[in-house]
Amino acid sequence: MDSLDRGAAGPAGRRRLLASALALGMAGLAGSGGARAQGAPSGGARPGPAGGPGAVAGAAPAQTSAPTAAAPRPSAAPASASPATAPAAKVARPIFVLNSLDATISVIEPGTYRELKRIPTGKEPHHLYLTPDEKSLIVANAMSDSLTFVDPVTAEVQRVLTGIRDPYHLRFSPDMKWFVTAANRLDHVDIYRWEPADAAQPLKLAARIATGKTPSHLAIDRRSSVVYSSMQDSDELVAIDLATQKIRWKIPVGKMPADVFLTPDDRQLLVGLTGDKFVEVYDVSANPPKLVKRIESGEGAHAFRAAGDQRHVYVSNRVANTVSKIDLQALAVVDRYPAPGGPDCLEVLADGRTLLVSSRWARRMSVVDMATRQVVRQVPVGRSPHGVWTLDHAPR
Repeated sequence: MDSLDRGAAGPAGRRRLLASALALGMAGLAGSGGARAQGAPSGGARPGPAGGPGAVAGAAPAQTSAPTAAAPRPSAAPASASPATAPAAKVARPIFVLNSLDATISVIEPGTYRELKRIPTGKEPHHLYLTPDEKSLIVANAMSDSLTFVDPVTAEVQRVLTGIRDPYHLRFSPDMKWFVTAANRLDHVDIYRWEPADAAQPLKLAARIATGKTPSHLAIDRRSSVVYSSMQDSDELVAIDLATQKIRWKIPVGKMPADVFLTPDDRQLLVGLTGDKFVEVYDVSANPPKLVKRIESGEGAHAFRAAGDQRHVYVSNRVANTVSKIDLQALAVVDRYPAPGGPDCLEVLADGRTLLVSSRWARRMSVVDMATRQVVRQVPVGRSPHGVWTLDHAPR
């Protein structure tokens, strides 16, 4: 949900909701009692208007033809080889945070949580996803109509693909055949064929599907048969058949639906309601789907992340400044954690106890120790941090 970043004028009630979210997010940051990174400012900051300074000037022209690849950027020359007798150094796998209003990626060193560098991207990088071969992390640059491919181990830019219309959210199908994007400002979902053998044009547009207003987040079932998408400003949920590229069904849901999460058996779909305090659960094995339950999670329920145990999922509550843990069998909240500064995207580290949170209004990545329920560190990053990810994560 990013009309605030884009300066879009939605309904007045929703603008008031976002203003309330910001105010409560700032208050939560000031009173969180969590650890502060050395040298970090004491207050949060509201994201500025869209179109602020970024590394890439201007959006790429709209294209309906196949995307093209920009020339790969040269990587730094390797360091001198160590003596043959020296042990090989273990490669640290970094943490990536997308700074959506700075058009950069903060690269964070795990353990020390030191920012190593910032990588320029296209305008408004919001979400990121790993390629099926795990060799590239794809960053979707919504306002530049481009994708930046980054090595998930070395944090070097591999290439940039242009001609991808408004890629706000993105997903690969498990069978590695389809790549899907949600065009948040253009009201459509695009389905691409993934053809990695064609290095110049690995993505081939198969269909552009008009949807409801402001498609937000995507989820694809494990059979690679259907993609679900929330419609943020028309309060709808849409299912699209991947084989036919046609809409299967469209149903009304609660206020301002954002992220969507499929249970491991693909039978139930959770929908975070950023305009409310609930997560709605739908039985999507039925046609049309049936509402099973409304779980009270917290004001501004927004983004999900699997806990890694096939039973629990975390959801950020952007206005409440908390993260809730939901039991997928009981369909109930079983724990809550502090998350100041407007929590947005989440990542669970491989240790299963460390939660990374992009604190959207505070220009920080918050580190939560779930065993103690404490914010143990806040790492300064860029403006309006959104996606957060590392290769060393808990199982999905």
